[in-house]
Amino acid sequence: MNVVITGGAGFLGQRLAKALLETGIAGPSGQPVPIKRLMLADHASIPQLDDARVSYATGDIADPAFVAAIVADDCHLLFHLAAVVSSQAEADFDLGMRVNVDASRLVLERCRAIGSKPRVIFTSSVAVFGPAEAGAEPVVSPRSSYGAGKAISELMLSDYARRGYVEGVVLRLPTITVRPGKPNQAASSFVSGIVREPLSGEDAVCPVATETRLWLLSPRGAIAGMLHAAGLPAEALAASPVINLPGISVTVADIIASVARVGGAPAAARIRMVGDERIDAIVSSWPGQLDDRIARKLGFPGDESFDEIVRQFVENDLPVALGA
Repeated sequence: MNVVITGGAGFLGQRLAKALLETGIAGPSGQPVPIKRLMLADHASIPQLDDARVSYATGDIADPAFVAAIVADDCHLLFHLAAVVSSQAEADFDLGMRVNVDASRLVLERCRAIGSKPRVIFTSSVAVFGPAEAGAEPVVSPRSSYGAGKAISELMLSDYARRGYVEGVVLRLPTITVRPGKPNQAASSFVSGIVREPLSGEDAVCPVATETRLWLLSPRGAIAGMLHAAGLPAEALAASPVINLPGISVTVADIIASVARVGGAPAAARIRMVGDERIDAIVSSWPGQLDDRIARKLGFPGDESFDEIVRQFVENDLPVALGA
């Protein structure tokens, strides 16, 4: 199987690449289909993996020539992860539209042109939704340029799939936490920061109120979901290619309590509440819970609790953060 990952230098792109190389993709018989060739593409320098099956391309995902170069005629599977994150898309409208909308169309057009109907897995976001009344199901009504770009790309992929140009899968990701490394420009970056920094012995700032409710998924769950989506039979997507990945609904207060339970009261005490209207306006427009019954029925995995997510970080990523 020949696979492409756009956004291959990113946190999820790197973890997905390693998982693909290690496990392959589940085929129709349930047996893994090995990866023959894996292309990692990004605008940034891509960390090199010690595997001869991997090739790398650095360039502009909104450049038709670059897209044509990375999506070969024999591409079977494409994970479209490349995106400008929420706060950055809000600050730079032109950049956000170019990468989050124009590039998606170019990728889909290239997949259409090669004629082999590859499976395209697009990572969308809870940001496509607007705020909902208590007890009501959220509707697609984004309140940010990032969310609008994701919603537009969802519709494009769904139509390309309907027309038979690709096999499309839209995965609406909850906020992924805990991410290791440095904070980025995503409005949701603080969700990882109020866990990662305190457990690393550093102070953290929370820009939203403690009662703010969030829909979350661990990095491990996100990668498992992408792998599962790659192996789904086509008939499972017949009703709709759009899937809300399983998540857990917690408040900021719940997160702080988990930090205290796992890392101790001194860790939780390192979190300072400093409101930021700009961040709050974006985050508060996202639903704190979604209907994920279809995903669970299709076998997508989820997390048991936020404490479990924090423990995953402590066991797998905190030693790296501390240089252990």
